[in-house]
Amino acid sequence: MAVENISAAIEAILFSNGASVETSRLAKALEITEKKVDECISELIKDYSSEKRGITIIKLDNSYQMVSCKEYAPQIRTVMDLRRNTPLSQAALEVLAVVAYNQPVTKAFVEQVRGVDCSGVIGSLTAKGLVEEKGRLELPGRPLLYGTTENFLRCFNISSIDELPPLPENDEESKDEENRENNEQNVEDSGLDEKSDNSDNGGEE
Repeated sequence: MAVENISAAIEAILFSNGASVETSRLAKALEITEKKVDECISELIKDYSSEKRGITIIKLDNSYQMVSCKEYAPQIRTVMDLRRNTPLSQAALEVLAVVAYNQPVTKAFVEQVRGVDCSGVIGSLTAKGLVEEKGRLELPGRPLLYGTTENFLRCFNISSIDELPPLPENDEESKDEENRENNEQNVEDSGLDEKSDNSDNGGEE
């Protein structure tokens, strides 16, 4: 059955569901195209922002979720008696980075990159909802594959893993290239200075 007020229907679905809802499911429920869903949600987000509402809608891969605005987190935490999450350890951040940039990966791959056992850290990240099992690798023993979750996207305020910043190695390469260019320029400038000095000395003789 077609819905007259599509935007209101989307709000109702997202609010009632609580968790994220796939765009395809919204389109099917409302009997509209996924493109139309995206357009309606974009308008809703603009309305929330212009009216300075306490809620908004975020995109998580191919899904949408209604959430509270971050600026009201302290008040929400007080009312719901929520404690601030414990920051991730350096080891956890390193493992999370390996998984995020190379997913899906096996535990053995992560341990090969880091050079240490990562069972405990992967278990902790899984418990926090940042990493989850993504199936098994079709090799002898069929080891588990791990990847990041929607909660990972939510925590890092990105819509998909495509929005992850470039790896540090890429930044270093850019810096190295810039340094090489600067060194070459310095050499050229030095050569010009030497020619200028020789010319001046020749004039004095």
